[in-house]
Amino acid sequence: MKYLDLAMNAAERLGAEYADIRVQKTTDVVIYLQNLSLKNTSNEVLYGYGIRFFRDGAWGFAHSNVFSDEAVLKTVSRAAEIAALSASVNKDKKLRLAPERSYIAKYETPVKIDPRDVPMKEKVELMLEVNRTMLAFEGVKRAMFYLVMHRDDKFFGSTLGTRLELNTQWITPMITATAVYEGDSQSRSFNEGGKATGWEWIESLNLTEKAKQIAEEALIKVKAEPLGPEARRTLILDPVHLGLTMHESVGHATELDRVLGWEADYAGISFATPEKLKNYRYGSEIVNFVGDNTLNEGLATLGFDDDGVPGQKWHIIKDGILNEYGSTRDTAMEIGLEYSRGCNRATYYSDQPINRIPNLYLLPGTRELSPAELIADTEDGIYIQGQGSFSIDQHRVNFQFGGDFFWEIKNGKLFRPVKKVIYKSCNPEFWNSCDAICDERYWRPFGVINCGKGQPSQSARMTHGAATARFRNIRVGGSQ
Repeated sequence: MKYLDLAMNAAERLGAEYADIRVQKTTDVVIYLQNLSLKNTSNEVLYGYGIRFFRDGAWGFAHSNVFSDEAVLKTVSRAAEIAALSASVNKDKKLRLAPERSYIAKYETPVKIDPRDVPMKEKVELMLEVNRTMLAFEGVKRAMFYLVMHRDDKFFGSTLGTRLELNTQWITPMITATAVYEGDSQSRSFNEGGKATGWEWIESLNLTEKAKQIAEEALIKVKAEPLGPEARRTLILDPVHLGLTMHESVGHATELDRVLGWEADYAGISFATPEKLKNYRYGSEIVNFVGDNTLNEGLATLGFDDDGVPGQKWHIIKDGILNEYGSTRDTAMEIGLEYSRGCNRATYYSDQPINRIPNLYLLPGTRELSPAELIADTEDGIYIQGQGSFSIDQHRVNFQFGGDFFWEIKNGKLFRPVKKVIYKSCNPEFWNSCDAICDERYWRPFGVINCGKGQPSQSARMTHGAATARFRNIRVGGSQ
């Protein structure tokens, strides 16, 4: 694309120590069906380019959606002016960029059936069928189906000589049944998150059968007894639930910009500070978290980040010890790392890239263990499936989580369904209490599509994963 060379040559003439340009077209298709009625459908396209200019230890960023030589050159000049102003404001703080080589590459999400090729009529008919299935259950008063299809087509160029073409996409379905009984209402969802794949995933899910299960469980849940007063109990958490827990208590806590205190809006800083690297016991010895932006079907599997750094795989927590962070070219240098882990991403062309959680997952256990065997080995506990409410403090230490479906365990068996359950714990108590993780047969991914961060706010994506795991002696009790 001619604008890449035009912009980068202009940046070099203006004295850039480094500069890059993203030409990005983002397409979001959203279909929302509730009780057989289309509540919201949209097909939004955002197309433009963002230019970063680095000089004297400071960034400048500017964007435009006007594609002409004159507009591109003006945008480069604006980014250069902002960089100069930034450098003049904070004279004592000079950023440095981790070394990186140049790349000429192309990456595309592997897709068998492009969602764009599936007629809208076919999509809506599937959603109607799923909603009818849930509403056929007496007591189910509301049925919802939420479907999002997202695509990014991006050209990236930098003054290093990097030239990238990145075509990525993901899709997410979520269905929810809400049941009403004796003055209470409870919802149950099928929500596997998003996947970087095509319509073939939707076809493989058999959503009509899933709808029956969800409706039945919504009715079980609304008729269940509340758990009752808080007590120390054993927790067994399924992979979908753990996706949110690890996102909040490990993912955000190990973003290097939060660790450095550069980012505090929206979700606070982090307790996992650099002096703890390689010596801080974050979890028990079986707890291993891996950052992996090469993960198959992962939402942060993009080929390269918005620094032009390729996807990588590394241990963030190894054998329970804090091992490394998710870093960018400018955060990595602050703690003496010799390279970035490629975690710099922007949502739209008009956004400046920021340090983001990579695809982050808990490695499965190394001995054969199924969820059924784990339950059979638990005398008194609570089994939580799916995601619910959550809250965590501004240092990522104290937290509480709800869930979507709950069973009380007695003497190795699912004793009774319960509702209105939350648990409370803190880092590192929670992850150090992990004493069993099921094996790789039960490992499942969960793709987060709405990770909010930054001011102005950006919504990013990444995939988490886990096998069902057990946690001992956690505060668990009823909620309202």
